[in-house]
Amino acid sequence: TGCCCTPLQLHLWSYCSVFCLGSIGWLLFISNLLIFVGNSTYLDDHGPPPQKVLPFPSQVVYNRVGKCGSRTVVLLLRILSEKHGFNLVTSDIHNKTRLTKNEQMELIKNISTAEQPYLFTRHVHFLNFSRFGGDQPVYINIIRDPVNRFLSNYFFRRFGDWRGEQNHMIRTPNMRQEERYLDINVCILENYPECSNPRLFYIIPYFCGQHPRCREPGEWALERAKLNVNENFLLVGILEELEDVLLLLERFLPHYFKDVLSIYKNPEHRKLGNLTVTVKKTVPSPEAIQILYQRMRYEYEFYYYVKEQFHLLKRKFGLKSHIRKPSPRPEFFIPSPLETEEPINDEEEDDEKWLEDIYKR
Repeated sequence: TGCCCTPLQLHLWSYCSVFCLGSIGWLLFISNLLIFVGNSTYLDDHGPPPQKVLPFPSQVVYNRVGKCGSRTVVLLLRILSEKHGFNLVTSDIHNKTRLTKNEQMELIKNISTAEQPYLFTRHVHFLNFSRFGGDQPVYINIIRDPVNRFLSNYFFRRFGDWRGEQNHMIRTPNMRQEERYLDINVCILENYPECSNPRLFYIIPYFCGQHPRCREPGEWALERAKLNVNENFLLVGILEELEDVLLLLERFLPHYFKDVLSIYKNPEHRKLGNLTVTVKKTVPSPEAIQILYQRMRYEYEFYYYVKEQFHLLKRKFGLKSHIRKPSPRPEFFIPSPLETEEPINDEEEDDEKWLEDIYKR
């Protein structure tokens, strides 16, 4: 009684008992050892484990704009997440860009609780995390010439891409034949809903946000979109200069985008990407183009603003740009590396399964 031996001394005594008491001593030694180990913890022996060091920023959102190269970037992100070990978070909902207040709260909660470092991507208009008490993540995005984006989507909806026109028609069985083969000039000149506002007011809401006025073509939505670009977006790139966009992403977010340009230039990647180039695109008449340009004047004001900011950023980091004054009309069908469809409306069927299929090959 009244033993004041330390645990280590007790174990030494038990060890000696092995020789003194044979098998009984061995059992006693094992018993005491198990008791000692059972009462010990990692913290007792080593102190607290080191905390996981997160890169900064560790929360990134890519609220990708439809028909602006997002298929390219998502495919790259899948490869990069495996390579660099960040958490790529995607959504099963691809075609609901406008959310109710409750839907915003739920989505922000789900994003905020994802394991960090994460990069969340979805077609969705800008979300203000701080409004609902969350930490505001860093946003990134890519846009393109508005008329180019519209025309590419117009023909993609009807004829798909190089993956096969017939397969695309099977995916859009509800489109009437007269709608599928509607001449683009007729659509524009006769003011069909698809070729007029508010359907043409498409890019700005991704940056303006979830306020109802963000969907109304006008100065209010335009200025709010510009403000959000300045305050919440680390980078908004231009699809026509995608390689420079990737270079800047690698510079700003190396934990996510290191080696992205070499992966992008890999011939195997480019071979898969070429399957998504929209087919059967035709150029509208000059009159129709001028009408589109006028209907999309706010979209163009935003596009030129973003383009100017992007070029300033490139110059700051030593990337040369061939900057010209905005032409009286936009240039059309500038070759883009990879096409991506937009979510046409909130009810349209998920159209991104092809990417998972390619990635699994």
